[in-house]
Amino acid sequence: MSTATSFVTGTGMGLLAGLTTCAALHTGLLAGLAGRPGASPARLVTGFLTGKLAAHAALGALLGGVGAAVQPGPLIRGFLLMLSAVLLAFFALRLLRPRPAAHGCPPPSRLGHPLLIGAATVLVPCGITLSAELLAVASRSPLTGAVIMAGFVLGTAPLTGVLGLGVSLVRGLPARLLGVALLGVAAWTAVGGLRLGGWLPDITRPPPLDVRHVATDASGVQTITVHALNDGYRPALLSARAGVPTVLVLSTKNTTGCTRAFTLPRRGTSLLLPKDGQTRIDLGVPRPGRLSFVCSAGHYSGSVSFR
Repeated sequence: MSTATSFVTGTGMGLLAGLTTCAALHTGLLAGLAGRPGASPARLVTGFLTGKLAAHAALGALLGGVGAAVQPGPLIRGFLLMLSAVLLAFFALRLLRPRPAAHGCPPPSRLGHPLLIGAATVLVPCGITLSAELLAVASRSPLTGAVIMAGFVLGTAPLTGVLGLGVSLVRGLPARLLGVALLGVAAWTAVGGLRLGGWLPDITRPPPLDVRHVATDASGVQTITVHALNDGYRPALLSARAGVPTVLVLSTKNTTGCTRAFTLPRRGTSLLLPKDGQTRIDLGVPRPGRLSFVCSAGHYSGSVSFR
């Protein structure tokens, strides 16, 4: 993938992230910064985005150069999503709390410098940020990795800027409504983190064996086929036989969403699927039980029940 294509891909992912949980998380952070006395909203947003761009570009270069050796596994990424949810809930509650004002000014914010807060967002990624990081790992190039993550941040910048400039003006009922909405997004983010870490119990009933997607060849190897689409995995729930050699086949066709960043939390497996093609994962000889899978954003999930 060329540098220009990598930048476009990263920017596209950033635009998508700017419309989802990334925007919500950063709205909460900017709401906390908005209370800083004597600072204009434009300077706050500029400092925040500058710090975020520098930190993510540096992380992209590191991931592209060192690769999977520095890429956190599903458990750590699930924990980071949970941390993001906690921070988002904290800032949502700040918006819900009445703001006492002295001489018409809001109380000073206890947050640090906007540049540092923007840089710290690398430690509390949204789900799509994790997908962009996997893409940087797959590039195996420090330059390409940096370009991907820089494009990602620039893609989030338009909506982040609008929210940052507007959030400082939010008071009263609109602020409380925003706080309620952010609490909802925090809960959604937490569920994604639980899925990604493999901590969310699966209470769905296993479906009957689907011969269209589960087949056994003449050598006795069982093949399970799952299609990774832009809006989820199909089928998301499958049943298969335990105690036989098994291969999981992931099929993609013009797939560009976070489902390409496929994760098996219990096995600690994460890989970036090609946009088009088939990827085979040797599952060995599975024991009876349920094998869950999820995209790196925690948005789309599924499972295979072995029995």
